[in-house]
Amino acid sequence: MELGATLLEVGTFFGYFSVLILIAVLSYRKQKSDKDFLIGNRSLNFWLTALSAHASDMSSWLFLAYPASIFTGGLISAWAAIGLTVGMYLNWQFIAPKIRTVTEQMGNLTMSGYFESRFSDTSGSIRLVSAAMSVLFFTFYISSGLVGMGILVENLFQLNYTVGISIGLIIVMLYVFMGGYRTVAWIDLFQGFFLLGVIVIIPTYLISSYGGMSPIMHAVKLKNLSSSIFPEMNALSIWTVLMTAAGWGLGYFGQPHIITKFMGIRKVDEIYKAKYLGISWQIIALSAATLVGLLGVYVFPQGLEHNEQVILDIVKTTLPPVFAGLVLCAILAATTNVMAAQVLVVASNLSEDFYKRIFRRHASSKELLWISRAGVVFVCSIGFAIAFFKISTIFELVQYSWSGLGASFGPLLILSLYRKSLNKYGAFAGILVGGLTAAIWPYFENKFGFPIPSLVLGFVLSTLAIEGISYIMRKRLALAVEP
Repeated sequence: MELGATLLEVGTFFGYFSVLILIAVLSYRKQKSDKDFLIGNRSLNFWLTALSAHASDMSSWLFLAYPASIFTGGLISAWAAIGLTVGMYLNWQFIAPKIRTVTEQMGNLTMSGYFESRFSDTSGSIRLVSAAMSVLFFTFYISSGLVGMGILVENLFQLNYTVGISIGLIIVMLYVFMGGYRTVAWIDLFQGFFLLGVIVIIPTYLISSYGGMSPIMHAVKLKNLSSSIFPEMNALSIWTVLMTAAGWGLGYFGQPHIITKFMGIRKVDEIYKAKYLGISWQIIALSAATLVGLLGVYVFPQGLEHNEQVILDIVKTTLPPVFAGLVLCAILAATTNVMAAQVLVVASNLSEDFYKRIFRRHASSKELLWISRAGVVFVCSIGFAIAFFKISTIFELVQYSWSGLGASFGPLLILSLYRKSLNKYGAFAGILVGGLTAAIWPYFENKFGFPIPSLVLGFVLSTLAIEGISYIMRKRLALAVEP
């Protein structure tokens, strides 16, 4: 019986990913240039853009880390989801239309290329420092996905951890290498609906079988966990929930793998439709993941050894074996979505921002296409090496990378679209200060009596650096030209 269940899980897994590889193969011939490979030649409809932006955002965090935070902390932990939803809505509302318009006007394919054009930086310093920060933090981000794949395959199939991360690496490399942006977008559309279906069906079915939410919330209260999203009315509790929300939500403004989705939509006036479709998907998915965490409290009142596997243990304990295979596919799909988008951004950094800028300014589109593909191989190899040695947990790697990217690029992206008085000196300082703050602060933040997330601190200091250095250099340059 156990062997049959395992074979069913394995069959579900390989059947699902065979569909993904087929999509990649069918779209391979459509990639004719670096513009096709990196942003789909700005030809995607609002369905593809919306689901691609959101599915490439929600990694295994949606299935593993976030339900675990609800499982261990109760509903108060939902402020992370609230912050993410508000942050992404603001991203759609205030960033997406402008970045889509200006990057087409300037002919930019990457965020770092946009910064260089926006600030007329002929030295290449902005492009190089932004590309360096992107490659640094994305490499750790990609490795977190591989670690998750290795652990899941090891847990469910009893295969070697190295085999697990190798399978994940091959899948991501194949469909990114062969298809590029357009393939990733189509796979995101397919997987976006699949992820939503899996994460919604599980709590819906189980809650109805358990007689509604009353016994579940009773179990939450018995464990003295928070049964409300509203904090206690004291300064520390209010500060903590606000920092939790801001510590995740602010990160959206600086995630290149999400911002590039905005660049690829066919028409600017379709962004509002993509916004409501995408936000609806996100609200439903996060709400369902919250219910999964609460269900875990009811199903496992004595707790679990590995909290991040709560959804896997729920499925194994309460549902038929085929659901374990579907959940595995959903988790790996969520992880590969994010990894593919991230690998694509890093490949564009290596081809557009390093190779073309430093070595071959007049490289052809076909040459840059192959350099982009070589970049896929390179960054995946580095991510594999980090994952192989397990230098940190999945949660810590994701939080570190998310904070680093958000603090490096978020403030500058917002200000560059809405403030005309900035200059390249302030832009360079903002990227550097934000990135370094997010990289270093995690080693000090626990030394204080109240939480200050590295993303929040990096965001604030980066904003001050951009405005302050721009002001100082503007005054100096004005004095230098006076007779």
